[in-house]
Amino acid sequence: MTTQSDDKPSRRPIRGGVGRRTFLKQSVSLAAIAGLAPAFDIFMPHVARAAIKPEKEELKFGFIKLTDMAPIAIAKENGYFEDEGLFVSVEAQANWKVLLDRVITGELDGAHMLAGQPLGATIGVGTKAHVITPFSMDLNGNGITVSNAIWEQMKPFVPTGADGKPVHPIKADALKKVVEKFKADGKPFNMGMVFPVSTHNYYLRYWLAAAGINPGFYSPSDITGQIMADVLLSVTPPPQMPATLEAGTILGYCVGEPWNQQAVFKGIGVPVITDYEIWKNNPEKVFGFSADFQKKNPNTVLAATKALIRAGMWLDENNNANRLKAVSILAKPEYVGADAKVIANSMTGTFEYEKGDKRSVPDFNVFFRYFATYPYYSDATWFLTQMRRWGQIAEAKTDSWYADVAKDVYRPDIYLAAAKLLVAEGKAKKSDFPWDTDGYKAPNKDFIDDVAYDGKKPNEYLKNLGIGLKGDQKISGTKVVAN
Repeated sequence: MTTQSDDKPSRRPIRGGVGRRTFLKQSVSLAAIAGLAPAFDIFMPHVARAAIKPEKEELKFGFIKLTDMAPIAIAKENGYFEDEGLFVSVEAQANWKVLLDRVITGELDGAHMLAGQPLGATIGVGTKAHVITPFSMDLNGNGITVSNAIWEQMKPFVPTGADGKPVHPIKADALKKVVEKFKADGKPFNMGMVFPVSTHNYYLRYWLAAAGINPGFYSPSDITGQIMADVLLSVTPPPQMPATLEAGTILGYCVGEPWNQQAVFKGIGVPVITDYEIWKNNPEKVFGFSADFQKKNPNTVLAATKALIRAGMWLDENNNANRLKAVSILAKPEYVGADAKVIANSMTGTFEYEKGDKRSVPDFNVFFRYFATYPYYSDATWFLTQMRRWGQIAEAKTDSWYADVAKDVYRPDIYLAAAKLLVAEGKAKKSDFPWDTDGYKAPNKDFIDDVAYDGKKPNEYLKNLGIGLKGDQKISGTKVVAN
């Protein structure tokens, strides 16, 4: 915890009060906020705002040392949590499993989470517990890195431009030739991802499968995810990725920043593709609470969501003008704790692939624009389709099942209640939020394999993918069979 100088007033909320600032009006619940609109126009600037009195003021939030935890750090450092009457301490966690378990047990009040974690927990993939998210933390932010040796073997199969540099995006077709040689020589091809229900697992699998490389299946009796696999994927915590690659335990990995750029900085690996190139403006992390915590503390969750939205706005405002300041904050040991130069590579709109090949990627990290913070049902559904595709969801499900799970976990009602208050307080513009959406993005083909995705038709989408379970297929032993 940071200490405060004697000549500055404490920003710690007053116990029994609503925070550092003098809030006007009475305490209201989430349900009451949602019902304000019929009574008066909540968007009119002259309307006095309703104060939110959090049920729980002192909170502990968890995170993993990745740059996309930035909204939490900024909400804390800029005083946005305290503006909402929240005294928040933050704590780095050893890995994603520990983080999820601690949210479920109540040791953490909320946390930076993989988008698949609230969904997986709620339907019982691994841990079983109802977890919700009212806030999507960012878009994009991941990359796939291979060792220098593997890159040298891939390069002959990668097209080059007039400048002699590789043409991006680099498809896994180039890696397929290398994998086939390993297989012919009887050698395993090992790659790392951060957690079985992580975006990294699904984006890595998507990239591999688009080139005809089987990344393996899960089954109720075999949760390794390596059934029938051409490439063996295993879990490695994000900060350990570069060292594990350098040791030769894995030959490549998918991870968030700064751990791809760290491989370049250390000269041990080459990022070959970003997740933006696999799925343009893909959803990445979310902020999760246990459903039980939200039921007991609806105002607290609403207040935290307001603070996180403001942090996302700050990170993207004025064409990313605040990013260098954000980098200096994230470099602190209590947050990401990596070299500021490494963090800045991606956070300031550039990305370095092969050493010296630095390119402009302005949307590598997106924290607010494109409605990044809205928790879309279609995003939730996509992650569920990948769980089904690779056998984590063992049996066929109806389209309505996907929709019901998405709505049980993703909570845009909380998000929009927070947004309404921010607009009423003059801290956000009405145009900043997608008020009229039904929670589903328009069907699109923004994927590296050009397969169209419609969040309202998950089974049709699965049917159009190459490798993977579809229809009533399931894994039996080491084979894909139909019921």
